[in-house]
Amino acid sequence: MQKIIIQSFLLLLLHQIGVAQNIKGKIIDATTQESIPYANIRVNDSENLVSNAEGFFTLSESNSSEQTKLSISYLGYANQQINVADLKKSNFIIQLVPAVYELNDVTISNVKPNPDQIMANVKANLKSNYVSDGTPSKDMVFYRRSDYFKPKTIDVEIEKSTGFTKQTLQKANADIKNFSNNLITHPPKEFTDILGNYYTTNVKKESKTSFVSKLEVLKATKLKNEGSATSSEDLEKKAMNMMLQHLDSTKYYRVKSGLFGSRDSISLRKDFNSRKNKKIGIEATNQLTSAKRNITSFLSQNNFAQTKKFNFITDPDLYNYTYEGTTYFADNEFAYVITFKPRRSKAKFSGKLYVSENDYAVLRVDYTLDEGEKLEGFNMKLLLGIKVSQNVSKGTIIFQKKSEGNGYYLQYATIDSGMYFYVNRPLKFIELAKGEKDVLSIDMKIEGNANSTTEFLNISRSKIATETIEKIKEVDFKFLNVKSYDASIWKQYNAIEPQEEMKRFKAIN
Repeated sequence: MQKIIIQSFLLLLLHQIGVAQNIKGKIIDATTQESIPYANIRVNDSENLVSNAEGFFTLSESNSSEQTKLSISYLGYANQQINVADLKKSNFIIQLVPAVYELNDVTISNVKPNPDQIMANVKANLKSNYVSDGTPSKDMVFYRRSDYFKPKTIDVEIEKSTGFTKQTLQKANADIKNFSNNLITHPPKEFTDILGNYYTTNVKKESKTSFVSKLEVLKATKLKNEGSATSSEDLEKKAMNMMLQHLDSTKYYRVKSGLFGSRDSISLRKDFNSRKNKKIGIEATNQLTSAKRNITSFLSQNNFAQTKKFNFITDPDLYNYTYEGTTYFADNEFAYVITFKPRRSKAKFSGKLYVSENDYAVLRVDYTLDEGEKLEGFNMKLLLGIKVSQNVSKGTIIFQKKSEGNGYYLQYATIDSGMYFYVNRPLKFIELAKGEKDVLSIDMKIEGNANSTTEFLNISRSKIATETIEKIKEVDFKFLNVKSYDASIWKQYNAIEPQEEMKRFKAIN
C-alpha cells in the first residue's frame, strides 16, 4: 500500500506541475501491485501505445482531454476501458485484473494439449500468419535505438611515425591515453528516436513484383555526449582523425598486421575511397536512407516467417516444450502458454510463447539466451589476437491481428543485443613508394563490450492506395541533437515513454 501511495503522489505531482502538458500513467497488476510492461493502450480506437519496461506511458497533448478513451489489454488480464477523467480519479494508475473465465467460454477436456503438436502447427501456419499479402499500407511507427560502448581496456601506442620526433610521439601517445581513459571512465551512450510514416506496397511491372517502401520522418532526435563516440562509425571517424595526423592523405598505403599484409591499396583521400566504394557497390547514404533501411531490416529480422534467427519457432525439433496452460487475450479468445528450453546443441534460447488457439499464430514471445549460451562469434585469440562473441540476445515481440484480411503485423518489439570483443594486434601502414617510405606503426589492445537496445512500436495502421504511395517524394532529414531528454519535443505525438536511465542522462561536452 505504501508503494502505491508514493507512486500515486509522484504521478499526481508530475501532472500538477504540467510536465510538457501531457498525461502520464502507469499500469500495474491489481493483485501484486507490480508494474506491467508492454501492455497495449488503444487510444480513441485509432492509435496504439505500449507501457514501457517500468509500466509507464504518456499520452500526447491532443489525446489528453478528459473524454479521450483508453482501451487497455494484456495477455491473461481482463480488458479495461476508461477515459482520461477516470485515469485522473485513479491517481493516474491503472490496475489490471487477471481474467476470470466463464465455464461456457472454455473447452473442457481431459486431454492435455500436446506442446510439440502445437509448435508443429505454428510452423505449418507461418506463411499464412506472417507473410504479407502486399496490401498497400501506411504505418505510423516509432523507432528507438539505445547504444552503449563499454570498453574495459584500451591500450593504443604509436611506436613509429615517420617525420615525428620522439618527443612529439610522446605527446601524441599521451593524448591517446587521455582519450582512452575518458572512454573507460565515461562509457559513451547514444539514444536515437525516430517517428514517421512508413509506407509499403508491392508493385508489379513487366510481370515482376517488387517490394516498395517509403519513409516520411515527422520527428527525429539524437541524445549523446558531444564529442563522444558510441557507434562503430563514430569510433572509425575518430580513429581516422588520429591517423590523419600521421599519414599523408595524398599518398597510398599498404596495411600489415602481425604476420599478415594486405595487397589492397588504401588512401585517406575522399575521391579514392568514393571510387573504391562505388566499384564494390557501396553507395553513400543519407539519414533518410539509413533510417528506412534500419526499420525495414528490423521488421524483416523479427518476422517469424522471414528469418531463421528464432529457431525455437522455425525448427521446433531443437527444443523441449512444456505446456503451461491457457490464458485469455481477447473477447472469448484464448492462447496456449508454452515454455521452451534447448534440447540440442544448436538450440540457444529459452523463454515463453503465447500461441493463438484459433490459427496457431505466435501472439507474443519472451526469449533470452539460455544460461551459458553464446551466439556466433570468432575466436582466434591465441593465433591472431582477435575474439568476438555475441553474449547478449533477448527480447519481447508482440504481434497484432490485421483488421483487414488475414495475418498479423508487428505491433511492438524490444530487442537487446550485445557482444564481447578483444583485439590485441600490431598495425602498420607502409607507403607505396620507391625509396624512402612513410611508415606508421601502432600497437593496440582493446577489450570490452558493445550493447544496443532497439524498440519498435506500430502506433497506427491504415490502408492506402498504391498510386498514392508512388507519388510520395521522400525528403532527407536532420536529427535534432539534444543534451537531455525533453518530453516537450514529443508532446504532439504518442511515443514510447523512455525509461529512467534515458531521462537521467545528460550530455557532457
